[in-house]
Amino acid sequence: MKTPRPILLLLAAATLLFAGCDALKTFLNRDLAEEDFIIGQLYVDEMVKETPVIARPVAAPSNPSRSNPLGLDYSPDDNQQLYQAINSWLGVPYKYGGTDRSGIDCSAFVGTIYKQVYGVTLHRSANDMLRDVTLIPKSQLREGDILFFTNSKGKVSHVGIYLKEQLFAHASTSNGVSVSRLDNTYWTKHFYKGGRVKK
Repeated sequence: MKTPRPILLLLAAATLLFAGCDALKTFLNRDLAEEDFIIGQLYVDEMVKETPVIARPVAAPSNPSRSNPLGLDYSPDDNQQLYQAINSWLGVPYKYGGTDRSGIDCSAFVGTIYKQVYGVTLHRSANDMLRDVTLIPKSQLREGDILFFTNSKGKVSHVGIYLKEQLFAHASTSNGVSVSRLDNTYWTKHFYKGGRVKK
């Protein structure tokens, strides 16, 4: 028994419609993915060539009363837990989107340290972390403050944790988790603001 022509036409139209929907979904998904990629590039970390102050874990100090867990001059005000946590991550390679010891990016590193040391959950991206803080000028920085840096496009794309005496810890594209100087030429030029996490 032959299928009537109108029904065949209807089936053909339905097939084209569904095929068209799949094609449209594929196009939209690809388009959205490309848009996300393009937007992501505005906030991506740049490759920064520098010689860090500390790039590898520091052995336990022989005299804990004179130096903290990073080997820096000891101060009774140092948050020993913060310095120990950072020391345990030193040397972990940088990986965009990474969140563990096989590779980590700057915002995941800051978020991990904050969760471990302060019990605070921060937003995932460097730019979104701006919502977690009260912005402060460089002159008011103190240990544990978050540092925000812009890239060459002027977008907040990098974060670190201020320690003391112009030193900060971060996950650097070129050196992985390391300690750098805030008065380095690149970081001075691209420093945006400090941020103190809201209570």
